[in-house]
Amino acid sequence: MKTLTVLLTWLLGLNLPTVFAAAPKDLETERAQMVAQQLKPRGIRDEAVLAAMRRVPRHLFVPEDRQEQAYRDTPLPIGYGQTISQPYIVAYMTELIRPRAGMRILEIGTGSGYQAAVLAEMAVEVFTVEIIEELARWGQANLERAGYRGVRVKRGDGYFGWSEQAPFDAVVVTAAADHIPPPLLEQLKEGGRMVIPVGSPFLTQRLILVRKEGGKIVTESLLPVRFVPFTRERP
Repeated sequence: MKTLTVLLTWLLGLNLPTVFAAAPKDLETERAQMVAQQLKPRGIRDEAVLAAMRRVPRHLFVPEDRQEQAYRDTPLPIGYGQTISQPYIVAYMTELIRPRAGMRILEIGTGSGYQAAVLAEMAVEVFTVEIIEELARWGQANLERAGYRGVRVKRGDGYFGWSEQAPFDAVVVTAAADHIPPPLLEQLKEGGRMVIPVGSPFLTQRLILVRKEGGKIVTESLLPVRFVPFTRERP
């Protein structure tokens, strides 16, 4: 009995929350589960895309107070009225443009930098344009912190693309426009692909796949989506 009393006294004197603190989450396991439970069952098949989604540390591309939610199947706010898309949409849009090593890809809407990181993980040259100056700086800082220092970030109106770096093998637009910007079509290579949400910013939009074939523009409407509005610079 005396031994039990001594043991209880010792235990009560400890900082129990520290002693029994939960181990840090295994983020690699969370990413693997994200791929296995959110992406593969919904039809993402490109192994290079799946591998990139498994490697990119998504938690480094969300605000600190949202990091525990980073691998959930949902978009998350990143400030300035913008969001980081849910993992499935990022993977789906990436798969649609068929990135391969050495390609030059333009992204419109850097945001937190996550989509650019996924593309960079696939050994493509990434050029990304963000109209909100604070997000352009934050997105670039996130990319550098995560090790993607080769991504080129520009603060500017994405409607006009990045003519100095054109043409591009593919274009990814991460905000909803009411039409496909002609400058982006002009900067797309022959045989190139673009994915862009088109429609009203206050309603469900359609994700459109654009292909440039034989000098002609071919479009295909794929699925309903909800993206933040395409922001333009004021005159």
